[in-house]
Amino acid sequence: MAKTKTEYTEDSIRSLDWREHIRLRPGMYIGKLGDGSGQDDGIYVLVKEIIDNSIDEHMMGNGNVIDITISDNKVEVRDFGRGIPLGKVIDCVSKINTGGKYDSGAFQKSVGLNGVGTKAVNALSSYFRVQSIRDGRTKVAEFEKGVLVNDHKETKCDLKNGTLMSFIPDDTIFKHFRFIPEYLEDQLWNYAFLNAGLTINYNGKKILFSEWITGSFEEKNG
Repeated sequence: MAKTKTEYTEDSIRSLDWREHIRLRPGMYIGKLGDGSGQDDGIYVLVKEIIDNSIDEHMMGNGNVIDITISDNKVEVRDFGRGIPLGKVIDCVSKINTGGKYDSGAFQKSVGLNGVGTKAVNALSSYFRVQSIRDGRTKVAEFEKGVLVNDHKETKCDLKNGTLMSFIPDDTIFKHFRFIPEYLEDQLWNYAFLNAGLTINYNGKKILFSEWITGSFEEKNG
């Protein structure tokens, strides 16, 4: 039986926007997808991409505490750094190759430099929320699968400066996923080991470098 020829014409050429490209080719951004049963599965990469931003703030001397809450399917990360400039909150989580890390004055040290990480998390989440707090004012934006659904007006607040990001991985991409607590703790202990002076509060448990030194990490891992 003769093979049918596939037409290759101008109509075959597509240009995707940032969100479509990430969702169509997620492996380019986060590696393998997986369901959470492997430590290198994509849902843990999503967590890392958000925490890395908070680590960058700590490395720049802005905030030494990160609060992390992770349930079966939802992740919340709150740092006490400078907070995203309020007028650029939406751009920083939804415009590819946009961010403060291209300014060597604003970020002299940084874990990530490609301006993609947070956008990938946004695009690959069924729900994504970002809140920035700076000097008595706050800005909130909410997305679904990378699409802006709620652009809240900037308002006054009495919260400490910093950024709060929360997301739920999209279960149409990460099939039947679940977070394994032991994998998450290993990830967070690595952050604590590499960042002396940083305290991570994870689901009510304190993780910090001094605990590593005194043997708590070794005890935890037998």
